[in-house]
Amino acid sequence: MAKGNFRYQVVQNVAGLLRGMTPHSPGTFDDRGMSDFTGLPISRRDFFDGVAMTAGVAAMASPDAALAADGALAADGSPAAGWSGAGVRGDTAQALGVPHALRDGRFWAHAEPGTPTGEEYDLVVVGGGVSGVSAAYEWLRRVPGARVLVLDNHDELGGHTRGEELRPGGWTGAAIRTPEARALVDELGVPTRTAARTESYDGVMCDRESFGIDALVPQGGDVAAWAARLPIAEQARRDLVRLHTDPPDWFPGLSHAEKEERLAGLTYSAFLLEVCRAHPDVERFCRTMPSAAWGYGTQAFGAIDAWGSSYPGFGGLGLDPGKPSRFNSPTVKQEWERPAYRLAGGVRSLVARMAERMPGARWRLSSPVVSVRNDGPGVVVGYFDGHAVRTVRAGAAILACWHMVIPYLVPDLPEDQRAALRQAVKMPLVEAVVRLRGPQEWRGRARWTGAYWTATEVDGSRAHLLAAPCLSELGPAAGAAAGRRALIRTPYAALEHSVRDQLGRLLGAGGFDPAGDIEAITVYRWGHGYAPEYCRPWHPFHPDGPTPAETARRRFGRIAIAGSDSVPAARADAAISSAHRAVAELTAG
Repeated sequence: MAKGNFRYQVVQNVAGLLRGMTPHSPGTFDDRGMSDFTGLPISRRDFFDGVAMTAGVAAMASPDAALAADGALAADGSPAAGWSGAGVRGDTAQALGVPHALRDGRFWAHAEPGTPTGEEYDLVVVGGGVSGVSAAYEWLRRVPGARVLVLDNHDELGGHTRGEELRPGGWTGAAIRTPEARALVDELGVPTRTAARTESYDGVMCDRESFGIDALVPQGGDVAAWAARLPIAEQARRDLVRLHTDPPDWFPGLSHAEKEERLAGLTYSAFLLEVCRAHPDVERFCRTMPSAAWGYGTQAFGAIDAWGSSYPGFGGLGLDPGKPSRFNSPTVKQEWERPAYRLAGGVRSLVARMAERMPGARWRLSSPVVSVRNDGPGVVVGYFDGHAVRTVRAGAAILACWHMVIPYLVPDLPEDQRAALRQAVKMPLVEAVVRLRGPQEWRGRARWTGAYWTATEVDGSRAHLLAAPCLSELGPAAGAAAGRRALIRTPYAALEHSVRDQLGRLLGAGGFDPAGDIEAITVYRWGHGYAPEYCRPWHPFHPDGPTPAETARRRFGRIAIAGSDSVPAARADAAISSAHRAVAELTAG
């Protein structure tokens, strides 16, 4: 392959037809790897390296263009008229090709050394997600008129907020608690509402993957009443009711501190099965309770955080209900200690307002950074523009990107810092946003007990599905890596079929036809999704430290490190606070 020739594109025209299949059929695939659905044609899909992507990449964009590179947004931030939305977005092959080539040692074997563009900036930000945009905004707030460049490997600003405005009901990750994030929201005038401590579901779909049949059971009210409708063993129903209404003290004779320490050594699944001796159906019913919020199930979710999140089974322990445990993860502690506010327009609205107030900032998208090095009083940053490596000079750089990639960008980092950065193994996450032909009879949020998409929200003519591919039984880090590998091998066709299948099962009783009542499906595939958070029982150094993140985020000359991995926490407010810290480190001298 010629040097510099990294970008190649395969364009395929797909109008899937499902010939005589039922909603529960596994789906078939033609020789192009696409689903063979009958019914409503979705649209033409452009493919890069065999993975769906948006056509038209913004190499240099205004804030509006940078936030709407895929054509999904109108000028006011609402879904654009005529937007089809079919395909896969997020961590596509185009976005990940160069980072993976760096990781595998293939990039510099083919690329020429960087060619200077002659551009000079005060700050270059690597990463155009919430943290990167916040870093640029905070820098310009402190240094008005500064020259700032933001580089990102994706073709749109906003990171995981992409497509947020298309989802029903906003995005649950928009909780704002940290002082820096709250001050930013107030300054920009973004509307907020008070948030509940935990997001509730309207019902649980006890699915055939777990229990052999599908049964949507409404939640709330009398526990015995809804437990009686679950397709589980009779003993499991009794155990579940007991866990909710009258659990005993499982650790009699132990002090409160000793009980918390015992819980800190268990996952919630182990607590249910080994301590409570609950019927296996109970654990199976509860397994996906944390999946949407944490990216993994109860086989990895700590029992101490389950207690802190008001899961059933802990009422008899007599623990202080007025304060969190010292062993709780930082996010669970914050849910106790600080009021939360949700952004009415999601995090996307916050990113848009910051971008609007930075008319002097430059946004260079689909431009993966390949090198960052200190050079005299400043830095030199190299990025790949699709044809060759270009370099720019700056007074400083903020790396608001995945920690795992930083050692490849800055190879002269100290070895202990490189090792700490590599420990940030992100949770894979998949979202699907579906435009329906019309409003559905059933509306609300449903949790699935074993199907691929673990959470579904339907509101009017839109649906949002979320999957957590992490193999929780392996633990968060190993499970995330295994789930990511499986996700990379999963074609869009399989994801599309599973969306149709589960929506048909959820809404079919109201007359919904998954072949004819879906107008568009957009899948946001985030192989590197949620930032991993320190929690028990997986991180014995928590809460006393020191933590790998403390080493990983150390400033290195004129290079500072931000991003949610540096906290670490999978929250927008944590990403914002990390950006403010990085700016403060660099502007302090």
